[in-house]
Amino acid sequence: MIFGIPIVAILTGHFQKQSKMKANMIKDELELEKLKHENYLIETEKMKLELEKIKLDQPKNEIKF
Repeated sequence: MIFGIPIVAILTGHFQKQSKMKANMIKDELELEKLKHENYLIETEKMKLELEKIKLDQPKNEIKF
């Protein structure tokens, strides 16, 4: 019984550290997903602008879709 208390404390501490690490990992993954989404939106907008520029640069009679 005397040795049971320190083992429980060690296990509890380990699980708390594990939970904190998992929470930090999830927070980092969320931040990464936000950055990926922002990058996607920026790239999409850039592609739209490039397409509009191409359309404006070509003469009207050459555009046949």
